[in-house]
Amino acid sequence: MAEVEDRRSRLQDDLEQVTELLQAYEARIEARDADEADAASQLSDSPELAKLRHKLDQMHPADVAYVLETLPVDERQVVWDLVRQERDGEILLEVSDAVREWLIEHMETDELVAAAEQLDADEIADLAPDLPPEVMDDVFASLSVEEREQLRAAMSYAEDSVGALMDFDMIGVREDVTVEVVLRYLRRRDELPDHTDQLFVIDREEHLRGLLAVNRLLVSAPDALVGSLMASEGIVSLRPEQDAQEAALAFERYDLVSAPVVGAAGKLVARVTIDAVVDFIRSRNESEMLSAGGLREDEDLFAPVWDSLRNRWTWLALNLVTAFIASRVIGAFEHAIEKLVALAALMPIIAGIGGNSGNQTITMIVRGLALGQITSGNARKLLAKEFLVAVLNGLVWGAVVGLFAFVIYHKWQLGAVMMGAMLLNLMLAAIMGFAIPITMHKLGRDPALGSSVMITAITDSGGFFIFLGLATIFLV
Repeated sequence: MAEVEDRRSRLQDDLEQVTELLQAYEARIEARDADEADAASQLSDSPELAKLRHKLDQMHPADVAYVLETLPVDERQVVWDLVRQERDGEILLEVSDAVREWLIEHMETDELVAAAEQLDADEIADLAPDLPPEVMDDVFASLSVEEREQLRAAMSYAEDSVGALMDFDMIGVREDVTVEVVLRYLRRRDELPDHTDQLFVIDREEHLRGLLAVNRLLVSAPDALVGSLMASEGIVSLRPEQDAQEAALAFERYDLVSAPVVGAAGKLVARVTIDAVVDFIRSRNESEMLSAGGLREDEDLFAPVWDSLRNRWTWLALNLVTAFIASRVIGAFEHAIEKLVALAALMPIIAGIGGNSGNQTITMIVRGLALGQITSGNARKLLAKEFLVAVLNGLVWGAVVGLFAFVIYHKWQLGAVMMGAMLLNLMLAAIMGFAIPITMHKLGRDPALGSSVMITAITDSGGFFIFLGLATIFLV
């Protein structure tokens, strides 16, 4: 934990240093009052930019990506121009989708081709949706036949599938060779692929036969056969078309560092590594957080005002519609509110608690769906459990708000209505908090997207209707 905090602190220090150098550079430009030609020449001979270029060379690609995402567009362009060209590809992989699109728009075709050529086939597939067609044509032409097939395979799978996470850089060995032969083969390589914790044992037709852990390889006798050392039972393998979320759960459950991807007839196609899984989880979480706030994943922090407006209008319009519905529910009980002004002060309590309770239920259901814990066999029991929790919460907190209303307004009838409305609205929140994500999941939609908006609209309108309706019946 301390190491993570130290790294975060160093990253913030790096960002501050980059910002200070940029400010010093801008101050120098202003002091010289340079024209366009002078400004262009200063880009290469400014001491601040020389220091900044050296600083960027020392930073990890992910840290450079973080800096680019944090800077306004004019400063971002200066920093991007200082990044060494051979690092462009790996940095483009690390930045957010929105910033990546911006960078690609400001790069020449030959720069994009050079950046893509430095990457592996699976990495090019990650960039492919954002690259212009003419760039992809040039990239395809520069690849070997094997790499082209790998790239086509990686691009043929959906974004949220295992195929989109595949890594083709792996090591396969035969089961009839000795440890000494395998070690000689490994020593001839410049380096092992990242996250190589095991070798894949295959036959001549490339069918997966077993897994050989690297640590076991190192401690075994040189004349021992791979077949006698490999693990052939209980292998956790993935399929290219499998949901990436299932792969993430497998990595978590079995503490995997890498896993084989097996295609038709048991042939080894590729592997998935822990870094790809972590990136997928992070991207999914970011997407869900933004969607919960009514934002799209492709909005840049420093996007043009018009782009941000278009991004947010849809959800604001939806929220406005739900607000109109809630206002009309209130309007239908204007006569009751006029006769008993206390209703106007108390009804937001019912709606607010109902919305919070519904969101709690939705969070639990979405988590259960993501982990594969909710099935047709246990769904009814889960609904009954959430409903019982809502009833008990309604009785307890309904009694609290009812007592509050009685103490403030000295009317026990008003306290009883508050308690009844709280109980009924929490019951409604439990039912809808269960039904909304389950229904969206069955329809093939992400249950995390939009559920909070829907439950808030229902509990607001429902809470107002229940509270004001009970008040009209029993108090007015």
